[in-house]
Amino acid sequence: MPERRFIDLADMTAAQIADGTLPPGTRLPTHRAFAERHGVALATATRAYSELERRGLVAGERGRGVFVRDAGVPATLGVEQAVSDGLIDLVFNMPGAATDADMLRAALKRVASAGDLEAMLRYQPHGGRPHERKSLAAHASERLGRIDPHRLLITSGGQHGLAMTVLGLLNPGEAIGTDPLTYAGFKAIAALQRLTIVPVDGHDGVIDADVLERRCRETKLRALYLMPTVQNPLGAVMDEATRHRLVKIARRHDLLLIEDSAYAFLETDPPPALVELAPERTVHVAGFSKSVATGLRVGYVIAPQHHVERLTHVVRATTWNTPALITALLTGWIEDGTVARCEEARRRDGAERQDLCRGILGDFDILSHRNAGFAWLSRVGGSRVEPLVARLRAKGIAVSPSLPYAVTEPPPQAIRLAFGGVPKSELKQALEIVRAELSSPSEDKQP
Repeated sequence: MPERRFIDLADMTAAQIADGTLPPGTRLPTHRAFAERHGVALATATRAYSELERRGLVAGERGRGVFVRDAGVPATLGVEQAVSDGLIDLVFNMPGAATDADMLRAALKRVASAGDLEAMLRYQPHGGRPHERKSLAAHASERLGRIDPHRLLITSGGQHGLAMTVLGLLNPGEAIGTDPLTYAGFKAIAALQRLTIVPVDGHDGVIDADVLERRCRETKLRALYLMPTVQNPLGAVMDEATRHRLVKIARRHDLLLIEDSAYAFLETDPPPALVELAPERTVHVAGFSKSVATGLRVGYVIAPQHHVERLTHVVRATTWNTPALITALLTGWIEDGTVARCEEARRRDGAERQDLCRGILGDFDILSHRNAGFAWLSRVGGSRVEPLVARLRAKGIAVSPSLPYAVTEPPPQAIRLAFGGVPKSELKQALEIVRAELSSPSEDKQP
């Protein structure tokens, strides 16, 4: 059989999808039936289906088969932020309040009257100015125990901190363990560095330590990426006993621990952070996009002292330094209590939105943190996710399917709802539409 045969079969099927012969939602034959129909080996049929999936034309669903994807659901939905075109956006979590602009105006006036304004037009130290590192270390110490400012580097947001850590401390091809459902932005960074992501099973967003031990014996894991306090997308908070067990395993197998605390401020009484339990091997990544404002890209990493120089080199190679103006705004807000007030306001707002969400969608399987501006709907009423997402878009609601968060193949039939920043009247309307779609009879319901 010629090597190109699987490409020819993929091209033929792609043409049938393009001309409508195979409309969205069509269940394709099994690999074996496809092979028999076209007189090819099973391996050739499998390669043809893999090629179609690579092109974004089909999607496999566990226990159901392979389906033609709906062109109305962008392949990058939940990964790339785009203009919502009038949709109520429940894809990206962008918390905010009506008074935020006034808060920014007041802070800009304060910075403008400061004596070191001219210094902000100059290059800054790569890891941040010493007094600002000290301010951020004091802020972090309130939750993490005493943090040495020399171990803290200022970054252009939490995403930059994650990218710095991966680019600076992990080599292409190395394996890193994660939750089976994990932060989509980290998946993007891992792909950039060509890391092998190894899913470590657990329960509702909390990794099982016994499974991690087995993965370490089966695979040469180099690192473990976790959001132990308010995991995205499931909102879980890992219990203290599990944290201690993971630290023991990390020490036994020499794992680097990458602790992402993007949403940790939402939990008012968290267990000890990994950076407290294992400071010698944990890189703690934090930002302020979810607690203050998504557009102010500033954050920090706290790293073992022996990694600081290498991470500083990555700051120099990527951004040279965090913009001094933004850092000055943020540290000023830390010192005058604005950040603390914003965090409390985001917690209250998240709790109100969770109540609204559960009041409308409480009949469905919801996983979330009580103060978070997002929720995960698993086993969505027996519906296939892609047609559900397409129907909701047609009714003016954008939601994220599970694909951007899934490490395993195929992804689960679930959706993520992000409602931070959406006006509550619009959110109520959107959630009621989601409920109606989940409750209505549909041809894509699972048998």
